[in-house]
Amino acid sequence: MSRRMRSGLWLLGALSIAMLLIAGLAPPVHQPAEYHQFADQREFFGIPNFFNVTSNVGFLLVGVGGMLFVTRSGNARANTVFVEPRERWPYLVLIASVALTGIGSAYYHLAPDNDRLMWDRLPMAVAIMALVAATLAERVSVRAGLQLLPLLVVLGAGSVLHWHWSEKQGAGNLNFYIVVQFYSILVIVLLAKFFPSRYTRGEDIYAVVAWYALAKAGEIADQKIYDLGNLVSGHTVKHLVAAAAAYWILRMLRRRTPQREQGAGQRFGSVTVS
Repeated sequence: MSRRMRSGLWLLGALSIAMLLIAGLAPPVHQPAEYHQFADQREFFGIPNFFNVTSNVGFLLVGVGGMLFVTRSGNARANTVFVEPRERWPYLVLIASVALTGIGSAYYHLAPDNDRLMWDRLPMAVAIMALVAATLAERVSVRAGLQLLPLLVVLGAGSVLHWHWSEKQGAGNLNFYIVVQFYSILVIVLLAKFFPSRYTRGEDIYAVVAWYALAKAGEIADQKIYDLGNLVSGHTVKHLVAAAAAYWILRMLRRRTPQREQGAGQRFGSVTVS
């Protein structure tokens, strides 16, 4: 790894620590009381908030299909997806979290409140942090990505648990969860921009981020989208588009191959496998 890349990693690490300090010191961002009042509250077949509940099936389909793919072994095609079998772990955590997001989100939307919202956000935060670990493993160091995976998962889950605990104390604080949800995406983009992937299809990560951004836009425009014809709400669109983002990760894995190895050692491009 070049000196410039090492310097970039140190800078990124320092920035990450600074973001956590800012989240701890900044005035708390509160959960809006009206958050649970979604535009589409129609009931069908005895299921309240029917479309916001059932649109989570996309997460389940991608999650279950992804776990079957990632855990598959003894397959020549699978060996081109992961140069080293241990590289599967961040993706396995990610895809399993996507499936759990489908369950947690459906549970939340049956009767939206803060207690149920925790089970929606918890697997989603873990999935984002697992993607950070996967990006580190593929673009910086396999060892670093795997060693940081447990810490990142704890940070992601902890941000949600801290928010839920703060709500119970009567002073809800979303600061750490906001850092996990948005700053982590910035980290992924920066890693993708400045560190080459050990695999083809590396630029697919930008499509994943674009899908995710579109999903957040749908969430923000929940009522406006529903008002267009009372057919579907922005929050339902968010679920479907976010599932598409998860599918794009699986699509990337299915289609990629290792970059041509350079030299006799395990060095791909300018990133060393360690």
